[in-house]
Amino acid sequence: MAPTRLPPPTPLAAPPAGHAGILRRQSAREPAARTYARSLPIVPVRARGLTIEGADGRRYLDCLSGAGTLALGHNHPVVLEAIRSVLDSGAPLQALDLATPVRDAFTGELFATLPRGLADSARIRFCGPAGTDALEAALDLVRAATGRDGLLAFSGACHGTSGGSPAAAPGVRAARLPFPQDYRCPFGVGGEAGRQLSARWAASLLDDPGSGLYDPAAVIVEPVQGEGGVLPAPDAWLRAMREITTARAIALIADETLTGVGRTGAFWAVEHSGIVPDVMVMSKAIGGSLPLAVIVHHEDLGAGRPGDRADTFRGNQLAMAAGTATLKYVRENALAGRAALLGERMLDRLRPLVREHDCVGDVRGRGLMTGIELVDAAAAPGPGSPATGPLPAAPALAAAVQQECLRRGLIVELGGRHSCVVRLLPPLTITDEQAEAVLDRLCDAIAEVSRTAHRITAPRTPKEEGAASPAGTPRHARRTTA
Repeated sequence: MAPTRLPPPTPLAAPPAGHAGILRRQSAREPAARTYARSLPIVPVRARGLTIEGADGRRYLDCLSGAGTLALGHNHPVVLEAIRSVLDSGAPLQALDLATPVRDAFTGELFATLPRGLADSARIRFCGPAGTDALEAALDLVRAATGRDGLLAFSGACHGTSGGSPAAAPGVRAARLPFPQDYRCPFGVGGEAGRQLSARWAASLLDDPGSGLYDPAAVIVEPVQGEGGVLPAPDAWLRAMREITTARAIALIADETLTGVGRTGAFWAVEHSGIVPDVMVMSKAIGGSLPLAVIVHHEDLGAGRPGDRADTFRGNQLAMAAGTATLKYVRENALAGRAALLGERMLDRLRPLVREHDCVGDVRGRGLMTGIELVDAAAAPGPGSPATGPLPAAPALAAAVQQECLRRGLIVELGGRHSCVVRLLPPLTITDEQAEAVLDRLCDAIAEVSRTAHRITAPRTPKEEGAASPAGTPRHARRTTA
């Protein structure tokens, strides 16, 4: 019997070429779950430092920096050389948790950067490749060490992608407390009084057996909330939280996923306040643009059991090599100090926007983390109306600023509880000239949106619970914080 002859395969139609075709295929193949691609319709094909070139030939100044993963910008020579050296050596690319020279070099460089008081008694645990994996490893660690399942976090925090909340981790019973800030103070007072109220509230809840809180194993805090809208934790408040947790034998976890490796003007953001946390969660920039996540903790929290958090991809040798090169470059070139100085100069340039444009409610930041909050100026009370607090958030205006920035060749991110904060996360290697170009484009975009704000409509966003300004401050008054 003759074999069955199959018909020749139908030739595949040539896909549409170029920028528009790639975007169209992505939209057709990927669900609405994609995030950055929905607001930033670009197709990167080349990148170096601060600059991205798209498939359409346009160039952009990138102040998203891979969501903060690119401390040295795109394709920095020291990072590329570190990756090539591993590839050329024939070393394994995936080594699980086996000891390797690449791993040893990474841990040595990381320990050289740790805050005083932690490095000498620290242990490091490699996790899966994302910050979420490190967060869950930190929670497992403190629960095992204390025998408790409770966790205290703070409003506006985003610890990983497990629903954006540590409460989503298996077995964790989490509660959130108000996060101190000036512009939308949850206690209605702002300043030092608001910080003291926040600390006293936390202490009173922990000491009250009828508070409804589960006995906490840890308190977790971001030294600067990123996704929450670029909200720096006050240094004195962090010191108070360290005292409160120490006195009650509760672990303090610092989530440095976004703030670490010089981003805020110190190598680790907890150094601004001088505190030493029990656990530090690290990801993003420590991998030099490649996936890597670790936790560093005091040895008295226990060594763990063999097999704890046995994530398959905890041995990424390329990421460790790239991370070592990044950590060393930031340390040897004092880029944290450079971020502090340049970040303050950028804030000085941006603060006048609050006076110049009614739709700019607040300008704040630390180091090279900057946030500009957009508000609904149309909601300002008329003369003689009672003062009730800051104006409502204006996410539609923030989105319009993002798009105006993109038209001018600048990539920025949005954040905050209503996505009303325009965020800048430039690489630490940004030059003075590049910083001026970024600010020129951003200020032009805000001026354009301010000029046409009356045409940009969106559903009103309810004011955040308890948000109010200090007594006697007009509702339309806005303050800036550094």
